[in-house]
Amino acid sequence: MPARTLHRLPLIAALAVIVLAGLVAYRGSFAAPFVFDDLSAVRDNRSIRQLWPLSEPLALAPRTGGSGADGRPLVNLSLALNYAWSGLDVRGYRVTNLIAHILAALALFALVRRTLTLPKVGLPPADVTLAAAASALLWVVHPLQSESVLIVQNRSEILTALCYFLTLLFVARAALAPRGTRWSTLAIVTCLAGMACKETMVSAPLAALLYDRTFLAGSFRAAWRQRGRLYLALAATWGLLAVLVLQQDGRSGTAGFGLGVTAWNYLCTQCAAIVIYLKLVVWPSPLVLDYGLPIVRDWTAVWPQAALLVLLGAAAIWALRRCPRAGFLGFVFFATLAPSSSVIPIVTQTMAEHRMYLPLAPLLVLLVLGLRRLSRFWWAPVAAAVLGLTVLTAQRIPAYRSELALWTDTVAHAPENARAHNNLGNMLAASPADLPAAIAEFRRALQLQPDHLEALNNLGNALVLSGPAGVPEAIACYEHALRLDPNYASAHSNLGEALAKVPGRLDEAIAHLERAVALKPQFPEAQFNLALALAQRPGSALAAIAQFDLAIIQQPELAEAHYYRANLLLAQPGRVTDAIAGYEAALRLNPRYPEAHHNLGTALARTPGRLDDAIAHLRTAIELKPDYFSAFLNLGLIYAELPGHETLARTHLERALALRPDSTRTRAALGRLNAHRRP
Repeated sequence: MPARTLHRLPLIAALAVIVLAGLVAYRGSFAAPFVFDDLSAVRDNRSIRQLWPLSEPLALAPRTGGSGADGRPLVNLSLALNYAWSGLDVRGYRVTNLIAHILAALALFALVRRTLTLPKVGLPPADVTLAAAASALLWVVHPLQSESVLIVQNRSEILTALCYFLTLLFVARAALAPRGTRWSTLAIVTCLAGMACKETMVSAPLAALLYDRTFLAGSFRAAWRQRGRLYLALAATWGLLAVLVLQQDGRSGTAGFGLGVTAWNYLCTQCAAIVIYLKLVVWPSPLVLDYGLPIVRDWTAVWPQAALLVLLGAAAIWALRRCPRAGFLGFVFFATLAPSSSVIPIVTQTMAEHRMYLPLAPLLVLLVLGLRRLSRFWWAPVAAAVLGLTVLTAQRIPAYRSELALWTDTVAHAPENARAHNNLGNMLAASPADLPAAIAEFRRALQLQPDHLEALNNLGNALVLSGPAGVPEAIACYEHALRLDPNYASAHSNLGEALAKVPGRLDEAIAHLERAVALKPQFPEAQFNLALALAQRPGSALAAIAQFDLAIIQQPELAEAHYYRANLLLAQPGRVTDAIAGYEAALRLNPRYPEAHHNLGTALARTPGRLDDAIAHLRTAIELKPDYFSAFLNLGLIYAELPGHETLARTHLERALALRPDSTRTRAALGRLNAHRRP
């Protein structure tokens, strides 16, 4: 083997082990469904449905109503590429997240290795690759990273970390290369890309300057004299971040001041949160997807945590002068955590483990280098930790394999979290057998947070599903939600749908549904419900068809909209052909739709030359729904008109009569058949 290849074997082995460790830790994660914020960032995100023009996925203005993709155009573009590749198949998105996570770990390895080879560090060459690999391995398999890898929209954390590491690496290469223009350009490009991924990137230009001062130039003055233009260019990338932040208007009202949480209370809350994060670095259990919205309003409740953080911050400041390498790592930790965990309130999530994705890196590097100074056999506990953390990460994956499992796990570890109870109730409500348990979860959420709008709305939905007896209480839930927020479009829509079931309240129902559509023009569910209500009002068939058209434009895959619209068209003179097209569209979306097969069959029976197709669809309706009275009746009536099919006609009509003995039409048809048999 050539000497050069032998020299590179440790490097090749380190890269291979990092990739293998990431694959082993997350090997069972690819089939987990979209959960939590993925629903708004991916499933309901219309801006990722097309790649061209690029202005659609790269739009700077909010497009998804405050999801993790808003204001992060590069993240949104990556989701659009996933959609172009695999539609809404979750496996493609999860594979992309894992690939990005492993690439970020490799970038961290390259950065640490490059840094440890610098003269100002002075690490023996034999330890350089091993220490860099140990840092990257701990980082890639640590369970605290699992939320960022397993929640698709948290790709913003992964891409930001990748850009952060590459920016520092390219700054180092630019300083060391005889002609560093190419590396400087790459540093500027990756810094700009990071700004288009998440606000966490804001500290990267400062970190690059501090990195130069600590590991390259030796002082700020020397760093500025040698590479001042590079740092000016890096600072200029703040312009893009500023535009993105201003466009978001406080991330669609989810972050910023004046949202009910003061900066002081949020800072107190973050004192408790950051200490929990630090505990999870050392002992990553229990991990919780959603901590809810805990707000600390009395600083005395968190003074021990605040004192600890003040000491750590003071130590980092002291180290910047006395021990610059440790000080640099401390700066990166606090600087990358500050955008989400300082004084700017994020009211939708006051604590989140994914915020530690990038800040975890400097802590683990500091840990590895500290262990190396303490013992010659420092690699042994690191190897044991890598194995243990890999097992813990693999054990975390089953919690993400279904939304029901995830929210059950969250409620178990955060029983005072009203949002977790609400989301668990949503999962349980999908099964009729679990409806009582869902109602109990919604009621528990309202006990914990009486003004929880979504819990009120969802409790109303569950009560409607429980049967007619639950409709009055459901209406009361919707009305309570609307008293709390008169502009709550979903509550208007659901209240209108419930009122439409109550005799004499159809006009009220239509008024609420029209209000829902006015509040939220792109609301296909409300447009669908409004169309159904209008269809019940005499003389409003054309208005109902128009609302169905709007719902279909917004949500073309809504098979029920195609079906009910076709029903109305079938009742209009000369619109049989249009009705047939509507039924066929519904069946393309849902081939196992017995009512659509039945109505398409009856429409085809009225069309010359389509009788065989009509019979086929009616028979399919019966196969899908064996107790379908109307399908048996209509198929029997068709057979009764065909010579030689009297036996089939009688069989179907007798089956229809058995299903509904009080049907006079069925009795009359059978009577005509029997009369025809007499001599």
